[in-house]
Amino acid sequence: LLICGVDLVLANDITAPPAIWEFEKIGRKKVFDKDKIALVLDHFAPNKDIKSANMCNVVRDFALAQDITHYYDVGRMGVEHALLPEAGLVTPGEIIIGGDSHTCTYGALNALGTGVGQTDIGASMATGSTWFKVPPTLKVELTGHLPPYVKGKDVILTLIGMIGVDGARYQSLEFSGNIAELSADDRLTVCNMAIEAGGKAGIFPFDQITEKYLKNRTARSYEPVASDRDAVFAQTVTIDLSRIEPTVACPHLPENVKPASQLKGKKIDQVVVGSCTNGRLSDLEQAAQIIRGRKVHENVRMIVLPATQAIYLEAMERGYIKDFIEAGAAVSTPTCGPCLGGHMGILAAGERAVSTTNRNFRGRMGHVDSEVYLAGPYVAAASAVLGRIAHPSEV
Repeated sequence: LLICGVDLVLANDITAPPAIWEFEKIGRKKVFDKDKIALVLDHFAPNKDIKSANMCNVVRDFALAQDITHYYDVGRMGVEHALLPEAGLVTPGEIIIGGDSHTCTYGALNALGTGVGQTDIGASMATGSTWFKVPPTLKVELTGHLPPYVKGKDVILTLIGMIGVDGARYQSLEFSGNIAELSADDRLTVCNMAIEAGGKAGIFPFDQITEKYLKNRTARSYEPVASDRDAVFAQTVTIDLSRIEPTVACPHLPENVKPASQLKGKKIDQVVVGSCTNGRLSDLEQAAQIIRGRKVHENVRMIVLPATQAIYLEAMERGYIKDFIEAGAAVSTPTCGPCLGGHMGILAAGERAVSTTNRNFRGRMGHVDSEVYLAGPYVAAASAVLGRIAHPSEV
C-alpha cells in the first residue's frame, strides 16, 4: 500500500453529499485546494424529484461555502467524464480520483483515473491525498486497422467479450500497439469501460493524438508517463482490429457480446445515444450520419443526450440536432439520466433498448424484466430507424 497526493478529486450529485458529510466529520474548515476539486451535478439533474433537489442543494451550498472553482450546475454542466477532459482538467501523468466507477475514463489522456468510495472522497477533499494498492497490469496489444462502422465502443466490447467482466479484476489495462487507429474520443470510450472488465484503471500512452486533443484545452504543463522498458505484465491480450465487426453486448452482462449482424431479429422499443461513454461530438456525428433524412421507427423512442453543453451547441451548429429532431428523436440537456435508470428514459417490464451507455445489468435502465443491448452510435441509430437491432450497412 502507498499514500500519495492527488491532482483532482471528483464527485457528483449522488456521491458528493455523503463525501461532504464525511469531510465535515473530520473537522476541517476548508478543503485542501479549491482548484483541485470538481463537483458536477449530472446524475439526477436537472432535478427529477424532491430528494434529488435536496441532494443537489447539499452540493451547491458546499461549493459556495468552499468557493470551489470547478463547480458545474445545470446549464453550465455536462456528464462528468465527458466534461472534465473537455474543460482541460485532465492532463498526462496526473492522479484523479472520483466518486464514480467510470473515473477510469481519464486514462485515455495518459492520466491515472480511478473510482473510490465516498469516505475516501471526503478524506481526500480534506487532505489532498489517498491510499492505493498498486495493481498488476494487463497489456492489450492492438494490431490491424479498423473496418467501416467500427469504433472505440466495438473495441472495448470485443475485449470484454474476450476476457470477461472480471478478466482484469483489480488490474490496470494498458493499451499499446496500433493505437493511432483510435481517436481521442475512441480512447475515452475504451477507458471508460475498463471498469466493465473489472479494471482498476485503463491507460493509453501519450502520442500526437493526445497532444492534439490537449492543445486548446489546457495551458498547464504536464509530464507524460510510460511503462518501464523492463515492465512485467500479468498477461497480454492481442486484438486484431481488422477482425472486429459492429458489436453488441446482450443482456445482462457487458461480456455477452455478439456481432450486430447476428441479432437482426431483435425488435426494440427504445434507443439511447449519449452518456459518458458515447455522448461526445463524434458520437453524435456518427448517429446523425445514419439518421439524416430518415425517420425513427414508429414503434421506437429515440433519446439523444449530448454529453456537455459545448457538445450540444456544436452539434446544433453542425445540424446534427436538426437531423435528430426531424427524424423524430427527443434531444435532451446533458444528463446521465437513463444510463443508471434514473430518469428520462426508464424502461417498463418487457421493453428492450439499444443504448450507447456502459452497463446492461438486470434492471440497470428500469424494470428488472427489461433488456438493454449496448452498442456504438452507428448501430444504435440504425436500430432506431429499423425498429430492431441492425447493422449500420442495412440503412
